Amino acid sequence: MTLSLKIIIGSTRPTRKGPAVARWIDELARKNDAFDVELVDLAEIGLPLLDEPNHPAMKKYEHDHTKRWSAAIEGADALIFVTPEYDFFAPASLVNAIQCLSQEWKYKVAGVVCYGGISGGLRSSQELRMLLVNNGVMPIQQVVPLPMFADSINEKGVFEANDKMVEGAEGMLSELVKWGTALKTIR
Repeated sequence: MTLSLKIIIGSTRPTRKGPAVARWIDELARKNDAFDVELVDLAEIGLPLLDEPNHPAMKKYEHDHTKRWSAAIEGADALIFVTPEYDFFAPASLVNAIQCLSQEWKYKVAGVVCYGGISGGLRSSQELRMLLVNNGVMPIQQVVPLPMFADSINEKGVFEANDKMVEGAEGMLSELVKWGTALKTIR
């Protein structure tokens, strides 16, 4: 059984580095035959701040951007959130994107790849994981922190992971397969 894996770029800042990190995890995930992988960029989705008139639980979306976002998440079995750490928290763009939907999140598994300075974005991942649980998502414990990540981006803008980062990411992907397969049976 192949799982639909959506890798979500959580930052929308013009100078963001998230796409380089996301391309790395995307490439690694595509090597795993268990996944059908799609990269989803919140900057391209373009979600304004909670602009739907109806509560997300109703799934009565009026705006095309929300309908596109809903369709992307609805079709997912597993998710990877690629998030920076802004002020010890996930970016507002990512929090908003999660809060724009409701039913689409239920009974799905999620992993987090976080990046930042010395903490590698771990504080933002913890806050994000709590938000995901409150929306019916099963965030696995295998978070992939990327400390001092900017040092791993080469002059061409490519993120070059070290062996420990790759090992952590492969462990996370393995857990996503287990949980994603199990949760698919109850959706």
